[in-house]
Amino acid sequence: MNVVTLLPSATEIVCALGVEPVGTSHSCDHPPEVRELPDITRSSVDENADSATIDEQVLDAERAGGVYEIRLDALERADPDLIVTQGICDVCAVDTVLVREAVAELDLDCEVLTTDPHGLEDVFSDIARIGRAVGREEQADELVADCRARVERVRERAPDDPEERPRVLDIDWMDPVMIGGHWVPELVGTAGGEYGIVDAGEASTPVEWSTVVEFDPETLIVAPCGFGIEQTERNLAELRGRAGWSELTAVREGRVYLIDGSTYMNRPSHRLVDSLELLAGALHPDRFDLPAADALSRLPPESLSAD
Repeated sequence: MNVVTLLPSATEIVCALGVEPVGTSHSCDHPPEVRELPDITRSSVDENADSATIDEQVLDAERAGGVYEIRLDALERADPDLIVTQGICDVCAVDTVLVREAVAELDLDCEVLTTDPHGLEDVFSDIARIGRAVGREEQADELVADCRARVERVRERAPDDPEERPRVLDIDWMDPVMIGGHWVPELVGTAGGEYGIVDAGEASTPVEWSTVVEFDPETLIVAPCGFGIEQTERNLAELRGRAGWSELTAVREGRVYLIDGSTYMNRPSHRLVDSLELLAGALHPDRFDLPAADALSRLPPESLSAD
């Protein structure tokens, strides 16, 4: 079966089920060998720019017709039997509408499977659906069972006492400021924190900075969508320069963590369970092992002061 995956989470799931795609999106990079596969999409945005510049480029691209383009020649050569795409965010990856238009234009005889997860159960359901579509139901069941067991281990070790559960926010974008939604509130709650501003299942939400200051997180996670830790560190001034930054409890007490958002928090695959374990280690290092520095970095106090 020829499978094309048009977002990183789908690529990760398909590969975990033992199927190698014949083409992927330009941003797919895990497992590492998929970087050698043909790119079926391209982006009009400079993904290495700072948050504010990327936001401006996205707005310009949307006005001009869209952030992403499907490379019709590459898709035709891939000759897919199945295309896995998404409907959750047209800024994160090419969406279902564009995919169906491309399939019709090329007159391809293939199935289009759309994912639209907003929580862990949705992700587990997507794994099962993809497993059925690629003929790997048993592998999908095993993967979901392993994920559930790991989630339960975290749940059992995380504190129930409200006094031990810190107020937590996840910064999903730095300029403008967005608070992580969808599965993030659920992950934080399971890891032993109290999330605020955005409820479980809601989309990631732009907010006024004053809302963050008023909530006053005791632990702050910074994991911008599409950014690795180094790129986040380079652009941290977008947060440090804001009024009230230095007064946040998380900043004063040195509990600001950077997570590789590109690899973990923003990709709704089975590796969201890795993200859960990262969060648990950040929120409760006395109960969980602190993850490796390339996945999560606790910023030293001297780096938190405003420039």
